[in-house]
Amino acid sequence: MAYSDLRGFIDALDKAGELKRIPFEVDPELEITEFADRSVKQNGPALLFEKPKGSNVPVLINAFASQRRMEIALEVEKFQDIADRITDYLQMQMPQGLMGKLSMLPKLAEMGSFFPKKVASGACKEVIRKDGFSLRDIPVLKCWPQDGGPFITLPMVFTKNPETGKRNCGMYRMQVYDERTTGMHWQTHKQGTEHYRRRFKAGEKRMDVAVAIGADPAVMYSAILPLPPDLDEMMIAGFLRRKPVDMVSCETVDIEVPANSEFVLEGYVELGETRTEGPFGDHTGFYSLEDEYPVFHVTCVTHRKNPVYATTIVGPPPMEDYFMGKAIERIFLPLMRLQIPEIRDICMPAEGIFHNLMLVSIRKSYPMQARKVMHAIWGLGQAMFTKCIVVVDDTVDVQNVSETAWKALNNIDPQRDIEFAMGPIDSLDHSSRMANWGSKFGIDATRKWPEEGFTRPWPDVITMPADVKQRVDAMWKKAGL
Repeated sequence: MAYSDLRGFIDALDKAGELKRIPFEVDPELEITEFADRSVKQNGPALLFEKPKGSNVPVLINAFASQRRMEIALEVEKFQDIADRITDYLQMQMPQGLMGKLSMLPKLAEMGSFFPKKVASGACKEVIRKDGFSLRDIPVLKCWPQDGGPFITLPMVFTKNPETGKRNCGMYRMQVYDERTTGMHWQTHKQGTEHYRRRFKAGEKRMDVAVAIGADPAVMYSAILPLPPDLDEMMIAGFLRRKPVDMVSCETVDIEVPANSEFVLEGYVELGETRTEGPFGDHTGFYSLEDEYPVFHVTCVTHRKNPVYATTIVGPPPMEDYFMGKAIERIFLPLMRLQIPEIRDICMPAEGIFHNLMLVSIRKSYPMQARKVMHAIWGLGQAMFTKCIVVVDDTVDVQNVSETAWKALNNIDPQRDIEFAMGPIDSLDHSSRMANWGSKFGIDATRKWPEEGFTRPWPDVITMPADVKQRVDAMWKKAGL
């Protein structure tokens, strides 16, 4: 049964031995970050700070910071369970005959339960403050020493496409400037930015925005998923949790938010107004530099009674975001294979911080197929940011980074097998020659064929025959090894 809210998730973590409560005062400025960083790098638990300095609102962090906690969040034994469900729906065909149609009814009924449901009110409306509120009352973390200020790092930012009215929910960091304003880190490639650009071009003056903080884990997680434009993240959350997301109208803006949210910040962005945002210690492990971004003006704050503030930190990997990204890698592999069917598996190692390195194994069927796969990935949604793609044969286990590096480095002639391309680059990449664009490269580390111009013999990998291994298995035990 789906979690009803963030508290249900906290209880589940507690029962699984995956939560540590911190009962004494810890400062949201740097100290909570140091706790969280140490915990994730030592395979420690999620942390609930019950007495953050300067606030009576508890702080939850590292709730997603392990594979096991991600499985608890998504209520599965393994990520493959969700990937298999996606595959089932992708393979669904029109049934033939009465019995075939009847057998489809349960699945069709389940599909209907994915869509979000409008409700009259919800727990996020237990306290409504249109006056007399301050963002300083929320224990927002200042994560790293050179950060420009405190940053809200797990916000679900809701906007509407001005042409279709469809909602978008994205996760964009928000620097708190003062009691009523924040930055809105809408990078140029993101969907929130596209809504902003279209409204600005249409001559609009203001853009309604609502920000939910803290909800059940599937809802929070859906905000980071690499979905096509205008595909409702709340519908995907309904798919993940097998239950529709209850949505409630805001008080001062024409936007709906999850009814079970801990906090909701309502307000607007003045189109054309920007303010310096940053620096910010980012998931690259480096500080992203100051830049100009839109300003979010808060007009109303609603929240639950005794709310919990959900947050995260990013920095030198591995961090909590690595485990969130690893789940995306496993869950969305069927969708990638739908578009690039020769792909067998992919791996994005922690050190690659998502956009710097993707290892890809393929079933090679024709010459230069590895090159085709590279360019297909660069044309695929947010995968366009991938700086380095390494393509290997399907006999290589790309989840084993050591094996992949060994075989790739043995298989390449660098001048022949490395291909450079130009294109969009992640806004947070500090090394690209220009902001938002630069070079990337692909490595064809597959076995080379005569049809690809390789005329020398290609050697086999050294292996021991199975019968020898079996005989030595018995002798190994006899030897006491």
